[in-house]
Amino acid sequence: MLRPIRTLAAAAAALALVSACNSASDGSSPGKPGSAGDSRGVSADSIKVGGIVSMTSASGYSKKDTDLGAKARYLRANAEGGINGRKIDYLGAEDDGQDPAKNMAAARKLVQQDKVFAVAPMSSVTFSGADFLEQEKVPTFGWGTLPSFCGPKYIYGFNGCLVPSPGGTLNQTWPEGIGRLLGGAQGKSVAVIANDSDAGKFGIRTFQQGFAAAGFKVAYAKASVPATAVPSDWSAYVKDILESNDGKAPDAVVSVMQTPNNIGLFTALKRSGYRGLLSDPTDYDPGLLAKDATRQALDGVHVLLQFQPFESADPKMDRFKADIKAAAGGREVPLNMHMLTGYMSADLFVSIARKAGKELTVESFQAAAQGFSDTGTLVGDRSEPKGQKDSFGCGALVQLRGGAYEVSVPFSCRQPIPFK
Repeated sequence: MLRPIRTLAAAAAALALVSACNSASDGSSPGKPGSAGDSRGVSADSIKVGGIVSMTSASGYSKKDTDLGAKARYLRANAEGGINGRKIDYLGAEDDGQDPAKNMAAARKLVQQDKVFAVAPMSSVTFSGADFLEQEKVPTFGWGTLPSFCGPKYIYGFNGCLVPSPGGTLNQTWPEGIGRLLGGAQGKSVAVIANDSDAGKFGIRTFQQGFAAAGFKVAYAKASVPATAVPSDWSAYVKDILESNDGKAPDAVVSVMQTPNNIGLFTALKRSGYRGLLSDPTDYDPGLLAKDATRQALDGVHVLLQFQPFESADPKMDRFKADIKAAAGGREVPLNMHMLTGYMSADLFVSIARKAGKELTVESFQAAAQGFSDTGTLVGDRSEPKGQKDSFGCGALVQLRGGAYEVSVPFSCRQPIPFK
């Protein structure tokens, strides 16, 4: 974990006591996060930050490298002098095991016990701690793939809001990218499948609308796969999909699921003789290529990205790779999308916190966020509070071919559509 020099602990504790006394004397309350006297997680020398990440799960799926990505960005920020003279004291990420109860427990621990200023990253398929973090006014950053990243004042998606409520917008990278690969969406059909969970049902709703808006016939759209265990038999799902387009197979099958489910579904589809386009938003991970069975199951699959591909020649991608190597102790490690998720969550937090100035409180942070914008990042142009309602509209597609990823649709930003 990243920690400031331990000998500063006593001085920081003394400073916190003095700050509390000063707050009491001027009538402000240090116990109310967001007030001008609030110093939760902030000392003269450091800013305390923690994370919540699904390191483990019942299916074996792991987002653990999200933590490494965040660490990499914080290491560079500290090497550059920190945030307006304060070093980032990154405690590392709590493992929620994709369990709602553990997600809530992790949020409570970070705030009530560790007393962090911010949570960055938060990366899980569950975010039961969202209301608590919002109530406690804890700036929180993660991948905006859950409804909790859309609307609350203190919760930010590093690429904006991807699952909005009515009145927001939908990112069209996936539908328009697949349309480009198929030579146009008109006259083409797509099947969308997800897990039977709140996130899966919302994903079906959003992507069904997005693909229809792009001109596709949505032949199948179901959140029907159990969320708690990977099916051992995919034949019923495959049969339904292959007959969904008026008795014929659709032109594309889009899975809004995690790697273990994708491997099972795509393997079953290929064995059935399906030759259409396969796509998911998850399996951009060179580590998956180590096993022959996994590599074969995912060969040919187009993966949705909401950031610059690792294959990009952008200098910012070179810097990301160098930062990851430094955080890994100088070792070359296989890159994956979870690293980028952690890195960009941390990057948005750092960027806003620097704008907040030397007098860092939740109040000054939120004021800085209200007028924040920058351009040309690894996720495109960013602005707040736009990102709490809308997606930043950028992305790419990569395809696994012959054991390596290739860019199939280059990174670009598209006009989002209204979500109804």
